Amino acid sequence: MTSREIRRQFLDFFASKEHKIIPSAPIVAKADPTLLFINSGMAPLKDFFLGNQTPPSKRVADTQKCLRVSGKHNDLEDVGFDGYHHTMFEMLGNWSFGDYFKKEAIQWSWELLTDYYKIPKDRLYVSVFKGDAAENLPFDQEAHDEWKKYVSEDRILAFGKKENFWEMGDQGPCGPCSEIHVDLRSDAERAKRDGRELVNADDPNVIEVWNNVFMQFNRKADRSLEELPAKSVDTGMGFERLCRAVQGVASNYDTDLWRPLFKFLSDYSGIAYTATYPGLDADWKKTDVAMRVVADHLRAVSFTIADGELPSNTGAGYVIRRILRRAVRYYYSFLDIKEPVLHRMAPILAEEFSDVFTELKAQIDFVSRVILEEEKSFLRTLESGLKRIENLEVQQNTVSGAQAFELFDTYGFPFDLTSLIAKEKGWMVDEEGFKAALQEQKERSRKDAAKEVGDWTVLNGDSDVEFVGYDVLEARSSYVLKYRTVTAKGQTQYQIVLNRTPFYPEGGGQVGDTGKMFFGTEEIKVLDTKKENTLVIHLLEKLPADLEAPVHCYVDVRKRRLTENNHSATHLLHAALRQVLGTHVQQKGSYLDEQTLRFDFAHFQKVSEDEIAEIERIVNEKIRENIALEEARALPIEDARKAGAMMLFGEKYGESVRMITFDPAYSRELCGGCHVSHTGKIGYFKLTSESAVAAGVRRIEAVTAAGAEAYVGALELEVNAIKSVLKSRDLAKGVEALQEENKRLQKETERLVQEQANGLRDSLRNTVKQVNGVNLIATVLPLNDANAIKTLAYELDRELGNAVIAFGSVSNEKPLLTIKISDNLVQEKGLNAGAMVRELAQKFLKGGGGGQAFFATAGGSDATQLADAVAAVEKFI
Repeated sequence: MTSREIRRQFLDFFASKEHKIIPSAPIVAKADPTLLFINSGMAPLKDFFLGNQTPPSKRVADTQKCLRVSGKHNDLEDVGFDGYHHTMFEMLGNWSFGDYFKKEAIQWSWELLTDYYKIPKDRLYVSVFKGDAAENLPFDQEAHDEWKKYVSEDRILAFGKKENFWEMGDQGPCGPCSEIHVDLRSDAERAKRDGRELVNADDPNVIEVWNNVFMQFNRKADRSLEELPAKSVDTGMGFERLCRAVQGVASNYDTDLWRPLFKFLSDYSGIAYTATYPGLDADWKKTDVAMRVVADHLRAVSFTIADGELPSNTGAGYVIRRILRRAVRYYYSFLDIKEPVLHRMAPILAEEFSDVFTELKAQIDFVSRVILEEEKSFLRTLESGLKRIENLEVQQNTVSGAQAFELFDTYGFPFDLTSLIAKEKGWMVDEEGFKAALQEQKERSRKDAAKEVGDWTVLNGDSDVEFVGYDVLEARSSYVLKYRTVTAKGQTQYQIVLNRTPFYPEGGGQVGDTGKMFFGTEEIKVLDTKKENTLVIHLLEKLPADLEAPVHCYVDVRKRRLTENNHSATHLLHAALRQVLGTHVQQKGSYLDEQTLRFDFAHFQKVSEDEIAEIERIVNEKIRENIALEEARALPIEDARKAGAMMLFGEKYGESVRMITFDPAYSRELCGGCHVSHTGKIGYFKLTSESAVAAGVRRIEAVTAAGAEAYVGALELEVNAIKSVLKSRDLAKGVEALQEENKRLQKETERLVQEQANGLRDSLRNTVKQVNGVNLIATVLPLNDANAIKTLAYELDRELGNAVIAFGSVSNEKPLLTIKISDNLVQEKGLNAGAMVRELAQKFLKGGGGGQAFFATAGGSDATQLADAVAAVEKFI
């Protein structure tokens, strides 16, 4: 079976068992503050298990895109070195929310593996939870008895919490699990040793292929367990491992999932992929490791970009940048590919997944462009790192741990690349010092990210939260469902959940509402409103004295109305951008509060001034038309599609959606944010800046309503002030006259400096000193023009020949050291101006510099020893 057939068989099988097939959630965990990325099949479904949200069906099945590169689940450094670790992977899952339990889950997993995938029964072993006395958890007798219907007793193995009690994190849903392991060794190897001895023994050929997790408990912050509202089933089956088992190959990377990518890399580099592995093959090849790294990391980077996360220097974007750069380092170092190549592979990947994850193929031009720009940028950084190595001050032929870490942290050099280059130069590298610096950075990051989250204290058992903030900004007689405290970086937050709230939680680029609540007569400020999956959480300045008092809510009306102006304006802007620039324009992010309108969108070049003017014109025209808002709530998503609503890649949409329309022929989008009732309320739209924020992504910033009025007023004041200074009512002519005067004065200054330099040249000829047969001029000049000094040095060198010319000068209280050496002295005596200025600047000027062997300059922060620096040039001759 091909990988496509294997995936389709799984989904079809569970559809036949009355499971609703749901799409994969985006790989970026936008609604879960505890995760950067979806790292398991159950992560997007957590609220269903906790009872915070109603699932679309009591039985569902899916294939979920997952990424494990940070935190507890981190597979990044293992990728490429074995046959089963991946960063991005697919998790096949079937789920029961209070419906079937152990009997059906076990029966169906056995049926699918043996009857449909035809995996031989004598290669399968199963495991069950043996219990844990410390937590008063019993042996899973029920799972054991179910398995006895299908396998012999000697193939049912009992393991402890480490192997057979599944928890997604320090807190959350958990329970005993029952795994299915497959023995993929050859018949000869199986004859030598019983496979049961190798289950959970880290044998690469005896592997877990399916995990049935029986969700019975919720792990609380104090580590205690409580029963979940309904017992459920969470099953996970790694798709890549399943393909290996069904296709009967030696590793995940030998399946048809990877062959097109390996073929491209082999053809492009001229290096064959031979499927060797460290620890398994004595003659393993680094080129094989590199190809696995590149292919794996391409998948992670491509799908996260397609789901809306762009490479950046913070958060999830930084993780993506690290993965991409690791891939570049491997093809640069081990495949001898010195130009961008990942972007060429992305279309191959998109085609391979076009039947299941359509978002990648739909955006392949954008994704490829982003990857290309990131590759080009990092390849330049790699070149800079190589130059940095050339200029390292190495003591006792050893690159220090701090220096190796700088190359890793700043230039992206892995330790093995630094070691390889050092070896070529006859240097050692302090590996222990590097490890210490790396560990220190990890500890800092861990402390920065540390957060203590208390358990929810439940006051009322209702699970549904009603948001009424689309219609009203006040709500009376609400009550607290639950509350908790969260401590991060020494600051304590107080969080509460109400049964009914008008406070909009941050989402879709729009900030959360603020305002106040009255608990009885006690007034408490609402500092922010957040969303955790589907839960609306209010952040308060303190907890009320009486948590069971009726709660009266008041949203900050002015802030909300101004924010609504900006949010509705982004919809008008989005439509105008697509009208002026083309339908390739897609929103890639936004930030909207009462003062700020920031909108990021896919576009590959700067927006011209004419285009900006036309975009502004269209938006303001739509504002003047005073278009009424058309809002459709709880609209079936298929109806929204048929209506032509704009849907954003990377967003997770449910069965029903909210559709916002400002003129069906102009703007229709799916949106959960807050909007004006008529576009006329926006008043006026003024675009204030247009810039690039990432490869293929532009950013527009704008102001509306009172903000636009203030912006235009400030511009008018500034224009009037400039008119006054120029003493001209015609600004353009006034500035043009000023520029002409500036050019004239610059030319006059240059003439005077040159005259001064010519006069100096005549006098400097008389200061030539003979040192070991070399003509030396070393002096501090009364010039502060670097170009004039360089010209003077070159002219004296031409006249004298066989010369070393060293000039010191001061400009804006900063020292400048300039050295020019005749070519014959560079070649015959090995004199090096670059080496001279580096040493002298460090010793005398508190600075640095460099250049070529025949000409170099250096600067610094201390000019008091400039004369000493110039005089010290003589010692080099």
